[in-house]
Amino acid sequence: MTEAARHDSADSGAPVEGAPAHHIRSYVRREGRITSAQEEALEQLWPRYGIDPAGTVLDLPTIFGRRAPLAVEIGFGSGDHLLSSAQARPDTDFIGIEVHRPGAGRVLQQADKLGLTNLRVLCTDAVEVLRQSLPAASVDEVVIFFPDPWPKKRHQKRRLVQPAFVELLARVLRPGGRLRMATDWADYARHMLEVMATASQFSNVAGEGGAIPRPADRPLTRFEARGLRLGHEVADFEFVRK
Repeated sequence: MTEAARHDSADSGAPVEGAPAHHIRSYVRREGRITSAQEEALEQLWPRYGIDPAGTVLDLPTIFGRRAPLAVEIGFGSGDHLLSSAQARPDTDFIGIEVHRPGAGRVLQQADKLGLTNLRVLCTDAVEVLRQSLPAASVDEVVIFFPDPWPKKRHQKRRLVQPAFVELLARVLRPGGRLRMATDWADYARHMLEVMATASQFSNVAGEGGAIPRPADRPLTRFEARGLRLGHEVADFEFVRK
């Protein structure tokens, strides 16, 4: 679940200059219970599926052993959408970013069972990955489904979708690349639209202030199911990098 300085400085693979050294984190590490199988997967399968960026720019062709379109999912949770997408689209490479180890361990388990070769995982802060690790204009799709809504007003500065974060997304997305988001919190949906309305690098597929129908490839997550039980309306958005 899970700041660029100026977009015009992002024409190379180098980290964005002028970005603040520290940022307000959009997450708290609430690990919950990690199973022995998930722990074992993290230990044994990390060399195959895990990426440790260490503040360097990733060499994507070397990591995946090919050049292919790249999709990045931020805050993949239990990984259902990430895994199903990687399985359904073998010609696309996928990077999942998740700070919570149980979810990462589950994805490694399932990726191994499915024999996926087009999936890699980072268990770290997505902001740092966007700022330092991904080359400019290297990503074809970014997915952010049901990020922590931080509903209390005093906590809303922790929301992931902020103008500085969108600048980082603009840096790594190629022209024509897609940003897909979903939330079941009406206030966060309004916030997302307000932030994206100020992002001159993006256009809304549904038109200004609009939402798209629920995508057929987005599985029902437990967060979405809980929101629906509580009477929340789910909003899906898609934006194109100009």
